[in-house]
Amino acid sequence: MTAPVFLVEHLRAGGDGHFVLDGAEGRHAVSVKRLRAGEDVVLTDGAGRWADCVVLGTEGKDRLVVRMDSVAEQPPEQPRITVVQALPKGDRGELAVETMTETGVDAIVPWTASRCITQWKGDRGLKALAKWRATARESGKQSRRVRFPEVADALTTRQVAALLATADLAAVLHEDTELGTEPFATAELPRSGEIVLVVGPEGGISPEEVALFTEAGARTFHLGPTVLRTSTAGTVAAALLLARTGRWS
Repeated sequence: MTAPVFLVEHLRAGGDGHFVLDGAEGRHAVSVKRLRAGEDVVLTDGAGRWADCVVLGTEGKDRLVVRMDSVAEQPPEQPRITVVQALPKGDRGELAVETMTETGVDAIVPWTASRCITQWKGDRGLKALAKWRATARESGKQSRRVRFPEVADALTTRQVAALLATADLAAVLHEDTELGTEPFATAELPRSGEIVLVVGPEGGISPEEVALFTEAGARTFHLGPTVLRTSTAGTVAAALLLARTGRWS
């Protein structure tokens, strides 16, 4: 087993090289994981900085004392993969965020598509966004990442089109092959820069949205002969990209 990962705000050891993990993370390490002296842990700020540490002991139920030898930084990987995810129903949004984080997506953008049943408005929208961000943090730790995916504020369709216009590859996943979609498995991929994938809602992307996105420079692709749910399509497409770009090599 690889060492468990814990999220900290600042990676600064004391003069003796000791660091105290406290608060919710310390409580989880001491009372839930029951870590003991001599075990390895990884501390990270979630933005690429991390440190291998060794547990020295515990203090009470929520303080883990570790020795931090050095701090390293993981550079951003290329090409960067952003998934624009239409808002699914129920808890399928958190499921999509969880699996995309575990897979290795770099950024997730919630999208209020015209056919979304779920709408993020007011306090409900803020709470839903907070859940997506909390899911990305927890999944980042579970999957042993040290650079967690960014979860952006929800975008409108026109804002998504503006994002697609800046991408090195803008790909709209669409199951309707009659539109002349290309197979995503053989798409020509950039070696660097940013790839932006758009995943529509359960009701599909509207013709008006497809037209706006293609005007912005996006191309339409299909993943295969079956139709995937919105909560799984982004993960499948991201896995294909990570394998083909060499990021999984």
